[in-house]
Amino acid sequence: MTRGLIFGVIAMATIVVASNILVQFLLGDWLTWGAFTYPFAFLVTDLMNRLYGAKQARQVVLFGFGIGLICSIIGTQIIGEFGPLVSIRIAIGSGLAFLIAQLVDVAVFNRLRSGAWWRAPVISSLVGSALDTAIFFSVAFSGALVVLDPTKPNIWARDIVPLLGAGPELPLWVSLGIADFGVKMVLIMIALIPFRILVNRVKLRVS
Repeated sequence: MTRGLIFGVIAMATIVVASNILVQFLLGDWLTWGAFTYPFAFLVTDLMNRLYGAKQARQVVLFGFGIGLICSIIGTQIIGEFGPLVSIRIAIGSGLAFLIAQLVDVAVFNRLRSGAWWRAPVISSLVGSALDTAIFFSVAFSGALVVLDPTKPNIWARDIVPLLGAGPELPLWVSLGIADFGVKMVLIMIALIPFRILVNRVKLRVS
């Protein structure tokens, strides 16, 4: 494995573990801190795809998934002030959402890689983010899947509140998911800047 791919694996695992912890802490009424870290996983995947190809990008996803999952499982055994550092449901939801969303991201990026430089990372990241948000928040917080962890951690996410403070009354996690996806879309656009810079720098070094 090349130095670039090793960096990709380390970066991916770091983002996943940090996001699993930060998603349990609210920022205001509708966001968690994890909303500001996890979108950069798509930046890492897209960089690996553009620089090394789809096969290598999938390797980074799988390695990052494995390392992140192990660290998340360890986090479930570490008890903090409010319970486990990472709840079992968050570990499961994060793992499923990450693996499905990132592999779809790789496939979509690869189909669009020959077009304008920005099209592949934008569209693949938006599709992947939508999948990731839907899978993660429903598995990690919905009442329908409480059987995954009968101890009912993060029960605060199932409080019934107006959607984003103004809509119909729904569980809080629905508002968190919608707000999270909104932040992801903004950060995907911002991430185009480092994506373009890093791709150009690597190409210059190789040429």
